[in-house]
Amino acid sequence: MSEAIKVGFVSFSTAPRGTLVVFCDDTLKLGPETRKTLGEAAGLVKRAAATNAFKGKSGSTLDILAPEGLKAARLIVIGAGKASGLTDNDFLKFGGAAAGKLGAGNDAVTLIAELPDGPMKPDQAAAVASGLRLRAYKFDRYKTKKKDGEDAALHAEVLLAVADVAAARKAFAPDSHIVDGVILARELVNEPPNVLYPVEFARRAAQLRKLGVEVEVLDVKAMTKLGMGALLGVAQGSAQPGRTVIMRWKGGKRGAQPVAFVGKGVCFDTGGISIKGAASMEDMKGDMGGAACVVGLMHALAARKAKVNAVGAIGLVENMPDGNAQRPGDIVTSMSGQTIEIINTDAEGRLVLADVLWYVAKKFKPKFMVDLATLTGAIMVALGTEYAGMFSNNDELADRLTKVGLATGERVWRMPLGPEYDKQIDSQFADVKNTGGRNGGSITAAQFLQRFVDDTPWAHLDIAGTAMGAPKTEINQSWGSGYGVRLLDRLVAEFYEAGKK
Repeated sequence: MSEAIKVGFVSFSTAPRGTLVVFCDDTLKLGPETRKTLGEAAGLVKRAAATNAFKGKSGSTLDILAPEGLKAARLIVIGAGKASGLTDNDFLKFGGAAAGKLGAGNDAVTLIAELPDGPMKPDQAAAVASGLRLRAYKFDRYKTKKKDGEDAALHAEVLLAVADVAAARKAFAPDSHIVDGVILARELVNEPPNVLYPVEFARRAAQLRKLGVEVEVLDVKAMTKLGMGALLGVAQGSAQPGRTVIMRWKGGKRGAQPVAFVGKGVCFDTGGISIKGAASMEDMKGDMGGAACVVGLMHALAARKAKVNAVGAIGLVENMPDGNAQRPGDIVTSMSGQTIEIINTDAEGRLVLADVLWYVAKKFKPKFMVDLATLTGAIMVALGTEYAGMFSNNDELADRLTKVGLATGERVWRMPLGPEYDKQIDSQFADVKNTGGRNGGSITAAQFLQRFVDDTPWAHLDIAGTAMGAPKTEINQSWGSGYGVRLLDRLVAEFYEAGKK
């Protein structure tokens, strides 16, 4: 896992070094500690703002090189907008804005964690630190040469000057582990498919044992014995054997019912016999974004020692057009005993999830299950890349996911389920078809999955538009976004770990 920025906390009285980062509001007002640090140079801000039409808008930046009267080589002013009503997500973005202005040569940075009305609270300063790290992440390990003008990876030590160093460190400790989980998920999505195939993915997931996570890897023989015919049907066309990985974190009361997370892990998807077009097929290395999120989430929960029992399960396959690949017209038997007619081999993710969802529901009997999958292009037609599609059989779970989605910025939009859609996936020859045609494609995919959760409270997140190739944001410049780790960690923390249920 690459580490672009190291963050630490110091007191306001610590002399700044290198680049100095400060905050102002939309009237260009600075906080008292900031004015004290700047001294006579405080007047530079208004003069430079007038020259650069800088008005302190939230997330905007003003860059002053070699500021007169300061030992700092550079002064960066970040607009906080109106100081009232700021959320944790705003402070994440402030950190991202700061990291976005730092260059590869910034090896020492001091950031004064203060707003015009006074010091940032410990959790706010922690959010700024998280935003710095999230924005600074860059996946460039396979580049041996840099082109002219290409941004080099940022490496810097950033010291956040705060009112209470011990409190800020305490607040940042769990946040830092969550950031680690997001970065781990990004790393997995960004890896090329010749490096990250099912066996290697399972090996990396197994490294969570170092954090106290119990990890079981099911090979082809074990899955065959369990009757996972849906998942194995997808995997049979590849020279790379499939795997299912079960991760368990036991941080709650002994014997307490766990919460569960299931991820689609198609390490590469050609579409199989129903092969995709060549254009942009390379993006299908990211078709395991759901599994990447689950691994990153389990890392976060274990590293911060979450007081919850959690199960993470991922189905890992490659979908390839080998001579042994399954064909349209084949009928496979899932672990649930339900038979599935294969209409399109490119509707493979739901087959993988069907067996893993059933396995988790029956073996662990969780309070709820959330699955994540880069499942359908149809969800991008409906929602674009700003929201993940959410389907659920439980209103309470759906409402909670909506709430934490708004809080974290990893937003979800609830989509419909209903028995009327079952008609599209009813099969003449088997219990169900694996696709229901063009209309309502993301809905019929979710309707298919619902047949394999029984009565377990469940939500399906279709993250095809948010897990990979989504628009760059203040806190993510990576192709793989790590979407879902912060969302689901907050879900656990607010509603289950905190004892609200």
